[in-house]
Amino acid sequence: MTQAVSEQIIREQRRIESKRRVVLLALAAACLFGLVLDVMTGPSMLPMGEVINALLQPGSLNDTTRTIVYDLRLPIAFMALLVGGSLGAGGAEMQTLLNNPMASPYTLGLAAAAGFGASMVIAFGGFGLPLQYAVPIGAFLMTMVASAVLFLFASLRQFAAATLILVGIALLFIFQSLLSLVQFIASPEVSQQILFWLFGSLTKSTWTNVVVVAIVSSVCIALLMRDNWKLTALRLGEDRATALGVNLTRLRIKTLVLVAMMTATAISFVGVIGFIGLVAPHVARLLVGEDQRYFLPATILAGAAFLSLSSVLSKVIVPGALFPVGIVTSFVGVPFLFWIIWSKR
Repeated sequence: MTQAVSEQIIREQRRIESKRRVVLLALAAACLFGLVLDVMTGPSMLPMGEVINALLQPGSLNDTTRTIVYDLRLPIAFMALLVGGSLGAGGAEMQTLLNNPMASPYTLGLAAAAGFGASMVIAFGGFGLPLQYAVPIGAFLMTMVASAVLFLFASLRQFAAATLILVGIALLFIFQSLLSLVQFIASPEVSQQILFWLFGSLTKSTWTNVVVVAIVSSVCIALLMRDNWKLTALRLGEDRATALGVNLTRLRIKTLVLVAMMTATAISFVGVIGFIGLVAPHVARLLVGEDQRYFLPATILAGAAFLSLSSVLSKVIVPGALFPVGIVTSFVGVPFLFWIIWSKR
């Protein structure tokens, strides 16, 4: 009887894991579909067949189509996938680490810090560097300053995760106040530039930016995946995780460092894009559960698909106009978040 029960449990577990793999494949297909749609849409619409042919056989293109696909649209499409995946992964690990469904790089003040850093450079100059380089550097450095404050509190002994959330909220208000101060003293033209950056946009993506974000995100995600077991154990509670041999202080600092590096790099190139780090983990949790072996990849793919499809919407809402993708993610993310709250009571 015991052997029969064990075999039944094993079969059930295999069935659940097979279902999770199917979910991951479906999310990956959604990302691929979003990539093709993103390349198709723009001031000059391209047929889907032509886009697929351009991706599979680039040598067969004429100069105009090659320029549109490979120089203008493909960097934006890849950046949408990379940034969406990075923000989704950051939100997933923040929620896991702090055991709070509202935790994300946005709600912990990292996005506000990036906005303040970018606004300082736009308002007061880039210390001799062109703005296209100085603005991402300023946003990245200020995000790491905010992260350092979180690292400091996370390294303290007997420091609860709930208190770390309060520190993040305090950072959020501090940097938002400083950002408002910069906008207040800046000229109307400069204030408008700052506002546009804060809306979030993928339009300035280049192959160089894509490569930088891809390298940083890949390294950080690979290191996060190595702690799958520890992060899954943490979902059982801090006391149980400690009893299982998890060093909570070390895990917190390591995870925060990796999430900060990954999200700071992504935000510095595209501006503040909210709700992905908040919504994508909830979607993945509903689909595959809390097992980090599936939860983290599912969150990455869900975030990537979310931002990719939002990029498509940003180009078709007002044809021919430059509509910031950060506004689209907020409009889509808020109702979706309400639905998640209502469905889970």
